[in-house]
Amino acid sequence: MEKVQFNCNNAKGKLSLNMKGNIVAVSLFSGAGGLDVASFLAGVPVVISTDFDSDCIETLKSNELFAEAEIIKGDLHKIDSSVFQEVLKKREHDKFIVIGGAPCQPFSKAGYWVGHETRRGINDPRATLVNEYLRVVTDLYPDAFVFENVESLLHPTNKVIVDRFIEIITEQGYKYKIVRANAQDYGVPQKRRRLFILGTTGEFKSDEPRKTHCPESECQTTGLEPYVNVGEVIAGFDGPEFFEPEEVVDGGTYASDLKEVPPGMNYKALTAWYGYPNPKFVAEKRYWSFLLKLSPDMPSWTITAQPGPWIGPFHWDNRRLRVPEIAAIQTFPKGYKFYGTRRSVQKQIGNAVPSLMGRAMIEHVKESIE
Repeated sequence: MEKVQFNCNNAKGKLSLNMKGNIVAVSLFSGAGGLDVASFLAGVPVVISTDFDSDCIETLKSNELFAEAEIIKGDLHKIDSSVFQEVLKKREHDKFIVIGGAPCQPFSKAGYWVGHETRRGINDPRATLVNEYLRVVTDLYPDAFVFENVESLLHPTNKVIVDRFIEIITEQGYKYKIVRANAQDYGVPQKRRRLFILGTTGEFKSDEPRKTHCPESECQTTGLEPYVNVGEVIAGFDGPEFFEPEEVVDGGTYASDLKEVPPGMNYKALTAWYGYPNPKFVAEKRYWSFLLKLSPDMPSWTITAQPGPWIGPFHWDNRRLRVPEIAAIQTFPKGYKFYGTRRSVQKQIGNAVPSLMGRAMIEHVKESIE
């Protein structure tokens, strides 16, 4: 499949930078740059971005935001910390942070940590990139760091991983917070739960990253803004100029069933559980995201990197979401460009940290070292 550049000129999400002070960031596992964009939004310019995926590297290079960043392609296992140290020496700064989220796939199964004279890592070859993140943090000793991963990292089968992570950073003198965050609390039009481990050599100024949004029923009490609905964010992409062949589902196995699912529901709308006459499916016998359809009046469900043939979320107009729509839902800024095949771009965007969510985390550690 041909690799092309996708330019997401969404009507919302224009990037506004606020560069105060002289704090910079080193980004590991940058991917398409979701957490990197978050860092810029927080007023912490990224001076180093890294990833092993060629398309991700081209995505970063395609965006002017990274014009002054050193973009390094390679497996972090094979990148010596001295490479980062040399770049930092050339970039004027008073303080710096390390940001990044190691690939989350290993944490669906248990791993465990073992001691080593220079590093400690999970005894699982898929999970050693967490170890490499810690290796860079311990070698560079940044003023603060932001580590992102899936919530299931806190599952009992993975508890030893988190315990060892905390032990290592505590030995290094870091104060830390473990934050279980929902993206919609930070202005992201998406229900997306993530885990962050935040570390600082300073003092946290507040108990948690500042939330900006809440359920509408609580706004008067909290003074926050109501959750952002997905319809507000992707309304400008309905035109034929945004059409993608991959969005079409007509004629597929479950195309007619998808049309019967009301916005905001999934296949369970077609079951006896919901009172559907002549039920087509049995409740709880399918993945919950099977035939999952967005409602314009609600935040989106999680945007995934590799959705299956009939796995949502689908648009309420009975089609797959378009690239600028999923980019907007992930709060990538106006005009952000992605490089690669349609499948590659879906993966890049789906794996990204929503930028507005990441900004709140980075602002929290930034405040602790200012």
